[in-house]
Amino acid sequence: QVQLVESGGGLVQAGGSLRLSCAASGRTFSSGVMGWFRQASGKDREFVATSWGGSSTRYADSVKGRFTISRDNAKNTVYLQMNNLKPEDTAVYYCAARATMSWGRRADEYDYWGQGTQVTVSS
Repeated sequence: QVQLVESGGGLVQAGGSLRLSCAASGRTFSSGVMGWFRQASGKDREFVATSWGGSSTRYADSVKGRFTISRDNAKNTVYLQMNNLKPEDTAVYYCAARATMSWGRRADEYDYWGQGTQVTVSS
């Protein structure tokens, strides 16, 4: 059974930083895609960033230059370093993974999901 477990969320002031972690178990995703989505209250789940093929990445325009996705394949873990956080970044952040090597930005393209971690940015 595949499990994705996120950690690292919390409350931070605008301009601050947080680092999210997502540890996968049950299968390895070293050759697959792992990414992050977020869902603000009352809004749809949206793509944030994704990583595949060892070093390839994609970001949503809203986070480009502020967020960095990285992976430790030995630990089957993906990270999201979030800098210069803004109040509009407030959301529940979800880790997601898919077994294929082709990346996607739609939530329905991902096979596995974590339970989510809350990130709140105060102004």
